[in-house]
Formats: sequence, C-alpha cells, structure tokens
Amino acid sequence: MIDRLFTFVFFIYFLITATICATIAGLVRLVTQPFDQRLILLHKFATFWSSLYIWGMPAWKVTVYDREKIDQKATYVIVSNHQSLIDIMAGYMLHTHFKWVAKAELFRVPFVGWNLMLNRHVKIRRGDRQGIVDMMHDATTHLEQGSSVFIFPEGTRSETGEVQPFKSGAFTLAKRAKVPILPVAIIGSKDALPKGRLSIHGKHHIRVRVLDPVPYESFAEQDVKTLTERVQSTIAAVVRAG
Repeated sequence: MIDRLFTFVFFIYFLITATICATIAGLVRLVTQPFDQRLILLHKFATFWSSLYIWGMPAWKVTVYDREKIDQKATYVIVSNHQSLIDIMAGYMLHTHFKWVAKAELFRVPFVGWNLMLNRHVKIRRGDRQGIVDMMHDATTHLEQGSSVFIFPEGTRSETGEVQPFKSGAFTLAKRAKVPILPVAIIGSKDALPKGRLSIHGKHHIRVRVLDPVPYESFAEQDVKTLTERVQSTIAAVVRAG
C-alpha cells in the first residue's frame, strides 16, 4: 500500500515538473538555436530536468564513478548496458554532451518524446532497413558536428540484469566515423524500476561506472563482430562485479 502511494505521489510530481520543464525547454530551444547549433545549452537543461527525478526520489541514489575519464573535448560513441528506464536519467549524470539514439516509438510519448525532438536526438525505426540507414546517417552527422552519440547496444532492457549480446550498429558507427568508443556500465537499476512495471519499491543505489575509452586506433583494423564482443564482455564483467 505504501509503495503504491509513493508511486502515485511520484507520478504527480513527474507530471507537474515535466509540464513546467517541457515549456522551459521549448523556450530555451527558441532562444538559443540561432547561436547554439549543437543545442549544448538545451542539453544542459535536459540534464537538470532529468536530475529532478533523481533528487526528488529518496528511494534512488545515483553515483557516477570515474567521470574524469571523459574528455569533454572529445567526440565518442557512448555505449552502455540497459536494465531500466532509470538508465536514461543515469546517462544524463555523465554531464557530457551527447545525442541519444532512441526507438521511434519514444518520440510519440508525451514529455519524453518532446524532449527527444527538441534536442534533435536520433530516431531509429526497428525492423526497417531504411530506418537503420537513416539512423546511421543522422548519428554520423552529429558525430561530425562534434556531438557524441549514446546507444544502448542490447537494443532493449535486460529482464535479468545480465548483459545481453550487443548489436553491432554502434560499433559500425564508431568505425565509419573514426571516433573512440566510451563504454559505460550501469549497475543496480533493474529492480528500481523493473521492465514492464511503473511501480516504485525499496531503496536502490544505482552505480554508473565510466570505463576506459577505446581509441579508434585500437580497433581500426578490427572487424566489427570482434569489436562488438570485446566491448560487450568488458561491460558485462564490470556489471557482474557490481
């Protein structure tokens, strides 16, 4: 009963803050777009918006480890395991500029979709070959403009918490754009907001570990399949270690 009440209160909090922040985000986009083509300031506001749900939820604590490994002047393909919707909020806690690659369906979700569209994040249409081509084109354009791209290579949230096999798209992208890969391991988010449920229960400490960047030179001659498995195993080992 307490968990249901807690979930209801948080949902109301989300609706109020999301309504206010979506309005402000629209104004930020309108004012800054003429001189901020990469929408860096809008991304900073989105980071603040996302942080409201970490700060406003006593049951959730997010700690980022080794953030200093991120070169703020570098452009990366950022890849991470995916356990929960909280992973999106956790990703913003990296405090670096990037564009999400997100399912096309999410762009139609109120508030979430509006933020995706305002920030010009990258849409991917699953099961559509042309959708994959369009995603690669849009992501490559962002990388060429100096914005990192953040992808969950599992393609969907893991129901068990175990890191599932990675799809190769992110790694093909890194090779084509000749940019380094930034692996990130997210630990402890699965039970905080389980897949298929929007109920909040118990206290959870979500850890975000920034791993060593993988320089382009180290995989320039490596085939995509080997590279994909190499990064997946690195992240999986960290997630298992906790």
